[in-house]
Amino acid sequence: MQQQLLIIGFVWPEPNSSGAGTRMLQLIELFLKQGWNITFASAASDSEFMFDVTSLGVEKVAIAINDSGFDDFVKALNPTIVLFDRFMVEEQFGWRIAEQCPNALRVLDTIDLHSLRIARQKATKEQAEFHLDDLFSDTAKREIASILRCDISLLISEVEMELLQKHYKIDGGLLYYLPFLVDAIDQETIQSWLAFDERKDFIFIGNFLHEPNWNAVQYLKESIWPLIRKELPEASMQIYGAYPSQKVLQLHNAKDRFLVFGRAKNAFEVVSKARVVLAPLRFGAGAKGKLIEAMQCGTPSVTTAVGAESMNGDLAWSGSIADDPAAIAKTAAQLYQDVNLWQQSQQNGVAIVNQRYEKSLFESDFIAWILSIQRNLAPHRNANFMGAILLHHTTASTKYMSRWIEAKNK
Repeated sequence: MQQQLLIIGFVWPEPNSSGAGTRMLQLIELFLKQGWNITFASAASDSEFMFDVTSLGVEKVAIAINDSGFDDFVKALNPTIVLFDRFMVEEQFGWRIAEQCPNALRVLDTIDLHSLRIARQKATKEQAEFHLDDLFSDTAKREIASILRCDISLLISEVEMELLQKHYKIDGGLLYYLPFLVDAIDQETIQSWLAFDERKDFIFIGNFLHEPNWNAVQYLKESIWPLIRKELPEASMQIYGAYPSQKVLQLHNAKDRFLVFGRAKNAFEVVSKARVVLAPLRFGAGAKGKLIEAMQCGTPSVTTAVGAESMNGDLAWSGSIADDPAAIAKTAAQLYQDVNLWQQSQQNGVAIVNQRYEKSLFESDFIAWILSIQRNLAPHRNANFMGAILLHHTTASTKYMSRWIEAKNK
């Protein structure tokens, strides 16, 4: 059967701006490799930095929320598989897909568990300890309902897989662990990397529309960089990231060697020239694209337990993990000065990428899983009766709210 895949994007993919954009391009390339026809639709506005999906042979379609025109579009397209990019997209369009294309396999790419990230953010801002009880939020209820309504949900973090099954009691048959999918780091790539003595400075890179990144840069500026400066007065802290606001740019201070550059034209290039990546993320979820990128560039990193969560398994980290400013600064300075420690950390990064993210480890099993669920869709859905209940009531409530908004807008 020729597969017709419809991807409904929260935004148009920006792989040079965020890990989510990189993830989406990885999925598209995997599906194209199967010979599937792909349509990418989004209600988001075009952006200056979006990737041109049509260059890959993907059809690009602009859609609107609360618009019955989508029903006509999707019915004519008649997709066999629909991929929702984040749970908010499934909330908007999932009921329409279920109504117009009931036999289409519905797949949710969670990116990260938004409810986990938001709960951790709230605890951090309130200077409180995070507890699992914090996850009983309205966002969690919406997110878990979306996961239950879908046939398969993709998780990028093993910790989140476990949380969904143990804490929320979700059947593991509805979940699939699919991390970032990257090429192996081969010897030729390693030989192309700049050596320890050819690199200098610390670097942070991240999309500033993502709150954990903005918070991490504030934390660096106020609590960590002053300690590193005392130890390494000749080193600089370079801050790069897409969509910096004025409050981000105002942190630039040449005297303190805290340098804010904004968007990097080539993230790999600037990370490859730095000696150490500093990513003191105090809250967040999912896996961190910036830390995979650091390993791909041969650049060791210093991050927190949240930053490294679910990324290295039982393997040694590509640098160090610490959770208070003094420990972060101390380990960062050691890594910056100790060539043997630095080289070992670099090798650790190669092992993590090649053993945990190399795409050939996951691609064929994932496609086989999707096709297996698709062939047995009726019994798969019958086993998820709670999801059927939620879909029934969501369709009833969301459908008429959407119809009301559409009529009001006219």
